[in-house]
Order: sequence, then structure tokens, then C-alpha cells
Amino acid sequence: MSLPRALLIGYGNPGRGDDGLGPAFAQRIADKKLPGLSVEIDFQLMADHSLTISQHDLVIFVDATVACDDPFIFTELTDVTPQNLGSHSVTPEAAMALSRLLFQTTPRAFVLGIAGDHVGEIEEGLSATALISLSLAEDFFVTWYKNCHGTKAQWIEDRH
Repeated sequence: MSLPRALLIGYGNPGRGDDGLGPAFAQRIADKKLPGLSVEIDFQLMADHSLTISQHDLVIFVDATVACDDPFIFTELTDVTPQNLGSHSVTPEAAMALSRLLFQTTPRAFVLGIAGDHVGEIEEGLSATALISLSLAEDFFVTWYKNCHGTKAQWIEDRH
């Protein structure tokens, strides 16, 4: 049995303070070279990501969040019906919907939102709060991925 093809997309703008949490997280995880995991880093989700998404069994979207009392949130996307579908504001739900529409695939998907304080301000670097959240999210994710990353057959079985 082969490992499921997993994709982590970390997105955000490192030039906007804590908005760079997605790319920072993705780089840390890429450096770990976890088996079966491909990592992409981008400024934002785009319709083009739907092709890459369609080629995987599991997708994890990682971005900064300010709407969170905890250091991070981690949720499975169970409804991939986007509120809107535009080319300038692609959400994880929209990217997944495009994958389903264009390529007839809907991989299992999760969203990891990492808490920060200074999202959107023009500044380089992460705040102290963001660095703590980043480390906690990283520890969680590595453990989750190693414990939950079984064979492709196990992923398919878990989905039903």
C-alpha cells in the first residue's frame, strides 16, 4: 500500500506582519520532510490551486487568523460549497469546489488557522503571540500527521 498523497498549502503575506503565519508554518513543515507530504507556499489561494488539490488525497490549508481565542484552530472541511467564487478571493471551500467541478475530485481537507495579533500591518516578522501560536500549531500538526497518516486505504476507509 502506498501512502496517501498529502498537500499542505501555507498562504499569506510575510510583509504584512502576522499574515505571514501560513508561509512560516509551511516552511517549517517543509523542512521536516514528512513522508507523503508536499508543501506549497503562496501569497493567497488561487483558482490555479484546484489542479494541484485534485492530485492529492488529503489537503491542509494553513493561514493566519485573528478570530480565534486559542493559539490555533484545526477543522475538517465537510462542506465545500463556497459562499462566492471569485478570482481575487479564493477560500479553501472555493478551491475545493473548483477541484470537484473541474477535475471531479474532492480530497479530504482540513483548515489550520494560526492566531496572530498584527495581521495586515505593513511590517516584516511575526509578533511574540504569533511565534508562540506557530510553535504550538507545529507541534500539534507533526503529531497529528504522524499518528493519522496511514495508508491510502485507511484514509478512504476513514472518509466513510
